[in-house]
Amino acid sequence: MAITYYGSTSEPYNEENYTDYEYDYTVCDDEDRDLDLNTVFQPVLYSLIFLLGMVGNGLMIAVLLRHWRRLRITEIYLLHLALADLMLLCTFPVVVVEYAAGWVFGEFLCKLTGLMKTLNFLCGSFLLACIGFDRYLAIVHAIPSMRSRHPRTVHQICISLWLVCLGLSVPNVVFLTVTQERANSSRLSCFNTEYGIHANNWDLTDRVLNHVCFFIPLAVMSYCYTAIVVSLCKSQKSQAKKGAIRLALLITLVFCFCWLPYNITLLIKTLDELKIISYENCVSFNLMHQVLGVTRSLGLSHCCLNPFLYAFVGVRFRSELIQLLCQLGCRSVCLPFIRTQGHSRPSASDIATTASSSVFM
Repeated sequence: MAITYYGSTSEPYNEENYTDYEYDYTVCDDEDRDLDLNTVFQPVLYSLIFLLGMVGNGLMIAVLLRHWRRLRITEIYLLHLALADLMLLCTFPVVVVEYAAGWVFGEFLCKLTGLMKTLNFLCGSFLLACIGFDRYLAIVHAIPSMRSRHPRTVHQICISLWLVCLGLSVPNVVFLTVTQERANSSRLSCFNTEYGIHANNWDLTDRVLNHVCFFIPLAVMSYCYTAIVVSLCKSQKSQAKKGAIRLALLITLVFCFCWLPYNITLLIKTLDELKIISYENCVSFNLMHQVLGVTRSLGLSHCCLNPFLYAFVGVRFRSELIQLLCQLGCRSVCLPFIRTQGHSRPSASDIATTASSSVFM
């Protein structure tokens, strides 16, 4: 019978980590509590996100690199965002195998995968905030701020952002190690257990860092897109106004929908481990564990939605994508779209794209 300890400890359980430390343990039987979730639902969902994300982000990078010397400000941010999402997606096959058979990849890949997950999550979140802030400058403060928005400056900002996020991710390399998933179990897991109680402290710190790196970009995006909506409401271009407002609201709502449930669930778990709150019984603990897995998958699905939210809505991007597919031998598939573009009027979102001086607005 497998047991899980809840109260103020982190999974997986390792007796050496808690020597000479006093904790209030409650024992829960979790032998089959998430069997179907981990062996069926999670691998299928991660595989679907992986396929959609690789195709979407791959196409976005391919289109952007076709004119990489002439990239505009938002396009530079989008390129870095696609790279971050693509690197995060590369860890998904490892996660699928881990759900099915435990950790079988050794110590090095354990540390490398943990580093890539944290690095690309942090960098992706802040790049989304940068895109919102750039649009805020371009639309709300168009005249005074456009002079300072140079491609070289944006590249420097992105590189600095990568370095800062790398520094915040390095502790995962130190504390991550391969250990038994549960006591009296041969199944292995990649988790923060190196150096005992210090790993537990870093695990809590890492969660707080995740909260900060969610709520700060969310606050920036909310403020910037709210200011954009207010500014557009005062303009006289009705079609552009409606299209851009819809897109601004969609971007913020999708970001909240994907990541807010996970952060709320993780916050509850963090408060429990800090003994601020506690689970009433094993049912609550097991339910929280399952909800955490589902909401984490929902949050990670955001990396396959970014290309559709930021790139595919742009008329210029769609045109270049069709040209790229035609060059790759998909002319029969592209011809109907070419005819449609030639005989249809621009959509509201396309007009909004031109009006806001951004290809992907």
